[in-house]
Amino acid sequence: MNTKTTVTQNLRLIVGLGALALIRPIMKITGIMDIIGQQFGSILMTALISLAWIAIVLIKKVANPVTILVFAGLSYAVFAIVLSGILSPMLHGELQGPLTNPLAIISVLATNALWGVILGVIAKAISRRSRG
Repeated sequence: MNTKTTVTQNLRLIVGLGALALIRPIMKITGIMDIIGQQFGSILMTALISLAWIAIVLIKKVANPVTILVFAGLSYAVFAIVLSGILSPMLHGELQGPLTNPLAIISVLATNALWGVILGVIAKAISRRSRG
């Protein structure tokens, strides 16, 4: 199955996983992360989202978890960039975040694609191991 087919057939899953990861920036925006502690909360939420992504692709038994999770990372990156573009002017009175710097956009996309690769490789290894 080629990448285009994999993405097309799993688009809802990819978008859903990307949306799930928005929990982290939403917790930051709402101040919940300050209650938990910025550093600890960020690490904790990243770990929980990562575990959820891996568990979901394993439960769904997707054929290519690496591809799915790379695109999930990219969808999260796009959502986060758009969310920042919408909310930063409302919360801070001016546009802030990746939309103010094209290199930051590339960095956000690359970082989250890499996150997807790492989680996809882990999911693929777990899947292979469980099949025996």
